[in-house]
Amino acid sequence: MTPNPGASGSVDAQVIDVDAFSEKCVAWLDEHLDRRETGPAVAADPNYAIFHNHTHDEERALIDAARDWQRKRVDAGFGAITWGSEWGGAGLTASHERVYVGLERQYTTPDRHETVLVTVELVAPTLHALGTEEQRQRFVRPFLRTDELCCQLFSEPGAGSDLAGLSTKAAATGDGWRINGQKVWSSGAQFSEWGLLIARTDTTVAKHRGMTAFMVPMDAPGVDVRPIRQSSGGSTFNEVFLTDVEIPDSLRIGAEGDGWKVALTTLGFERNSSAGIVSAGGNSADLVRLAKSLGITDDPLVRQQLADAAIYERASALMVARYAEREQSGAVPGVEGSIGKLVWTQNLKRIGDAAASFLGPKILADTGEPNTFAWTEHLLGAPGYRIAGGSDEIQRNIIGERGLGLPREPR
Repeated sequence: MTPNPGASGSVDAQVIDVDAFSEKCVAWLDEHLDRRETGPAVAADPNYAIFHNHTHDEERALIDAARDWQRKRVDAGFGAITWGSEWGGAGLTASHERVYVGLERQYTTPDRHETVLVTVELVAPTLHALGTEEQRQRFVRPFLRTDELCCQLFSEPGAGSDLAGLSTKAAATGDGWRINGQKVWSSGAQFSEWGLLIARTDTTVAKHRGMTAFMVPMDAPGVDVRPIRQSSGGSTFNEVFLTDVEIPDSLRIGAEGDGWKVALTTLGFERNSSAGIVSAGGNSADLVRLAKSLGITDDPLVRQQLADAAIYERASALMVARYAEREQSGAVPGVEGSIGKLVWTQNLKRIGDAAASFLGPKILADTGEPNTFAWTEHLLGAPGYRIAGGSDEIQRNIIGERGLGLPREPR
């Protein structure tokens, strides 16, 4: 693996066994972070929000802190553990990565941000898999270090869950492309230097074959980002208008007409990431602490709810681990991502429903009692991830049609 020479606690430039790696992780984490409190105690002001409700400046500060932490991890050899040294990675196995992730969860880290996750977990691996050598050299390492951020420009107002129904068009100009259209629900677009865009380039073929992918500079003339004010107060999402945006052909990802393939690759990484890497809302450990604080852990129905949440959480983690091993051996995302996303999002709902049943009326109003009303943000936010990255129905169609070979759903 390739460490940052001289970085305190960085790992050695050879494959080390998992136990030795674990010791190095703990030494480095101890040096840079505080350990989380364990046991039944909870923070005075716990946060179980699934979607942020920050002001622009607060969200910028959150992103900056997440980027600083990601860079620090990469430079020490702990932020791109399974990536090769040519990308600044450590070149170790998925088992090493799981060890680090498990250990890091025992420490207080800066909150992760969706835009950082999109850049590191979705766009970087997509460009690594499908980009030209020039594009890989230009983007992969800067994205892994979050020196630059990238948003997804996939969803459109008129396409719903049917990504292939998009109408944003890219017209060839000879040595480049002119793009016109509108995207929506683009998380973090206002903070991103780049956007991974899917556009229609051919209207004469089947809609899945007439799409092409591009990298778009978000500061290019004609790009207009308009944050969407959410009913909960934040502006995580955006509308992005593209008016005569000119880009060179060197920013095309894959061949003309390969946009569907690029989109499925990115969405496969997204579903796999959503299945367990994203930390959002409360988890089964939070739920156990809540039950203990309420003195209801002897109730058999409560114990069953706690067990269900923990079992599905563990199943989701195992699916991510299984896929990580396949990915490292060269596999591209398949139906595993859809299965994992379903398991993860359904457990988010399961945890929110359990918290609501434990708390009863206490979840309805902020009375100042800690660890009660805070669960509202989990309960109300959980359904959002059942839509993001493709709804539950889309995931089931993918599993049925591509995984099990069932007949296509009538459309």
